Amino acid sequence: MKKMAAISPKEIGILSSVIFLCYWNSLFCGFVFDDVSAILDNKDLHPSTPLKKLFQNDFWGTPMSEERSHKSYRPLTVLTFRLNYLFSELNAVSYHFLNVVLHAVVCIVFLKVCRLFMDTKISLLATLLFAVHPIHTEAVTGVVGRAELLSSIFLLAAFLSYTKSKGPDNSIVWTPIAVAVFLVAVATLCKEQGITVVGICCVYEVFIAQGYTFPVLWDTTLQILMGKGSIPYSMLQTLLKLIVLMFSTLLLVVVRVQVIQSQLPVFTRFDNPAAVSTTPARQLTFNYLLPVNAWLLLNPSELCCDWTMGTIPLIESILDIRNLATLLFYFLLGYLIVFSVRYSGDSSKTVLMALCLIILPFIPASNLFFPVGFVVAERVLYVPSMGFCMLVAHGWKKLSSNGRLRTLSWIFLALVVFTHAIKTFNRNWDWESEYTLFTSALKVNKNNAKLWNNVGHALENEKNYERALRFFKKATEVQPDDIGAHMNVGRTYKNLNRSKEAEESYLIAKALMPQVIPGKKYAARVAPNHLNVYINLANLIRANESRLEEADQLYRQAISMRPDFKQAYISRGELLLKMNKPLEAREAYIKALELDRMNADLWYNLAIVYIELKDPSEALRNFNQALELNPRHKLALFNSALLMQESGSARLRPEAKRRLLTYVEEEPHDANGYFNLGMLAMDEKKDTEAEVWMKKAIQLHHGFRSALFNLALLYSQTSRELEALPVLDELLRFYPDHSKGLILKGDILMNQKKDIKGAKKCFEKIVEMDPNNVQGKHNLCVVYFEERDLIKAEKCLVETLALAPHEEYIQRHLSIVRGKIMALNTAGQSVPPKEGALTLPEQEKKQVEEKGKKKTPIKKLEDESNVPKANPPSRSKIGHVKSKPQQEKNIDREGQKKSTKEIKDIENKRVAALKRLEEIERILSGE
Repeated sequence: MKKMAAISPKEIGILSSVIFLCYWNSLFCGFVFDDVSAILDNKDLHPSTPLKKLFQNDFWGTPMSEERSHKSYRPLTVLTFRLNYLFSELNAVSYHFLNVVLHAVVCIVFLKVCRLFMDTKISLLATLLFAVHPIHTEAVTGVVGRAELLSSIFLLAAFLSYTKSKGPDNSIVWTPIAVAVFLVAVATLCKEQGITVVGICCVYEVFIAQGYTFPVLWDTTLQILMGKGSIPYSMLQTLLKLIVLMFSTLLLVVVRVQVIQSQLPVFTRFDNPAAVSTTPARQLTFNYLLPVNAWLLLNPSELCCDWTMGTIPLIESILDIRNLATLLFYFLLGYLIVFSVRYSGDSSKTVLMALCLIILPFIPASNLFFPVGFVVAERVLYVPSMGFCMLVAHGWKKLSSNGRLRTLSWIFLALVVFTHAIKTFNRNWDWESEYTLFTSALKVNKNNAKLWNNVGHALENEKNYERALRFFKKATEVQPDDIGAHMNVGRTYKNLNRSKEAEESYLIAKALMPQVIPGKKYAARVAPNHLNVYINLANLIRANESRLEEADQLYRQAISMRPDFKQAYISRGELLLKMNKPLEAREAYIKALELDRMNADLWYNLAIVYIELKDPSEALRNFNQALELNPRHKLALFNSALLMQESGSARLRPEAKRRLLTYVEEEPHDANGYFNLGMLAMDEKKDTEAEVWMKKAIQLHHGFRSALFNLALLYSQTSRELEALPVLDELLRFYPDHSKGLILKGDILMNQKKDIKGAKKCFEKIVEMDPNNVQGKHNLCVVYFEERDLIKAEKCLVETLALAPHEEYIQRHLSIVRGKIMALNTAGQSVPPKEGALTLPEQEKKQVEEKGKKKTPIKKLEDESNVPKANPPSRSKIGHVKSKPQQEKNIDREGQKKSTKEIKDIENKRVAALKRLEEIERILSGE
């Protein structure tokens, strides 16, 4: 082993510059492919999620205890995503920038490793080749590839630490070994392949540090077995170090197995077709994948983001011509291994360490010992490419040492570095969006249904459903038994409002699901995402009221196939609420909470159920539980605040206000939040504050019915009736049939503007729309009285009293009118037959007119004389009337009773909250 030379600032500058030139355009890329699940949909990135969750969930934010978990345990990688989120939330630039920086760090550490086995120039060449290799775009430009980058840093650092474990007198230095073991654990917490560095350290210890060759080891072993010699002291030291390494590795493996709870993830035959194939197809195909990966390192001209499904057809016969590639690969690999372990020169040591970096980190992804969820993945070649670049650089050194090939080798080297850099730069643009990524993949491979599906998904996200449908249909043609593709077709038909075709597609997907096999456990054979076909089909048909039971049967079937299928319980709970079965809905949500008690959405849904069960205290308790898990849960903030507000408790108003303020921070463009803040301010008699909130709501939502009406009512209550009129005009422009707005306008016109004719039009319109509207009809009776048409007023009040026989104020006003009529008859006057007509002698007419001039406004008459007056309306909330009647201006405040409609309005408020379930269905939908 060579003495490691220091890395100069110049070399760091060269590497950093090359990497920046190759990857600067990756900063303009977004979150694509697996980034969506790992970044956009992963709640573990949010500051509201406890840090301990990172160590309980998998890479995608799914609890490791759940069978649907991918079992990829990389908490330290997720922690770096969380740091990105802390500084820039979901701004993709910072995520890509950190990846580029990490790639530069890997290159620098890799250069230090190369210096152990190669001279300064060749080690820098190997590192340059590694820095620009196009195979790395998936690991560097794809944000989820950070797991490879972080794991590689600690893997190489652990190896470098271990190389210092040999003292000058061949003694053991334990501190570097302890540091190495720690770094191995850290590398493994970044990505599972980090543990393979232990194997690299073992090979290094035996063949590099101790200088053994295979023939020497073989001879020594034979001598010991034959009793002709004892174990050398140096070999005992080596064995001790290997035992420590192996014990540490075993401990890490045991911990890792405990973390995944002794369960392997469930992969489908579409993820890795060879994994479920019979012998010899499985073995032949998996072995053929080795030369495929080697070819990608050697010739990265056609790269693809997804190699699953039918990308690489199965090798089902030993006569398949592709088996020759497998044989050639094993021949070359075997030759290099024999060369590296047989001889003790520097060249063989370099080749041996290069082979270790190629082979050992690749073993977990090779499918040779256990199946993985992919056929080929370019990102897993990140570490193996280090060994490949070392081999290429070492080979170039051999060629360039030949005088006749020196010039040619330099030309070849410059061409490789330049073309690789250009390929890497251009490949980065493929990761700009999901559409560009998957269309570029289809240029390489048209036999992968998943790629057709993913292009469809990209178009679907852009609401381009017609084009998306064509790609989804193409996926079903490429892979007719792909359940997911048929589900995608069904969902797109649904988005196009073609329910019949959507149902047909879902039924095809359902028919492809495994059928009942007695004694077989469904969960072991069914992928969780495929079970969504039952959810999607049920969600589709439950739009038809006559098929609710059929939809419920589908939910129950999904639950029977996988009892831990949380989404089935959630969707069934929503359906049971729709079927007016709140008790059963409660049981469904409680079952879902048993599976995931840390899901704030589930606590929110359960709260809605308790609202339906008319148990507001329990509903509020569940809302609070949701907010404890997610303090910024928008729906829980909003609806719990409404619940507190409707309770009428002054003690709860400050907390209701705090929650609404938090809600408007989260949803600054939702007028409903500002409106309810206004209503809360009105409850607290803070009129100025209420006015500000109402105006804000109207500014955000022109024509906001309830905000307009309540702002007008607020003006009316604060003696600013004339300011209320333009607000009411705006309300009636949008909603000309708004009865309470018409009542309030008529009241203001009659009392403030003395516009009897305008008021009459308002009240007549109300009665025309609803002849049984007691308030509107009564106020029209008052108009008749003001017009001195007492006969008409009496008839009107009699009709109104028939509509509301228990309303004492109507009886009192009828008595007043009849008293007036009797007084006029007693005085010998005729009752006026119509508006403005008086059949009286001239002198008496003058007297009456003078009385008319002196007559006080209607508002004061309630104190001086029992003259009927128009009733003003109640205020309203979010599209319905709040049960808080304004009795202050009524003639007989003590005699008026709360109408049954106003009592029902309380329940209407709860119904409005339940309508928010549609948004919950969209958030939690598995579609």
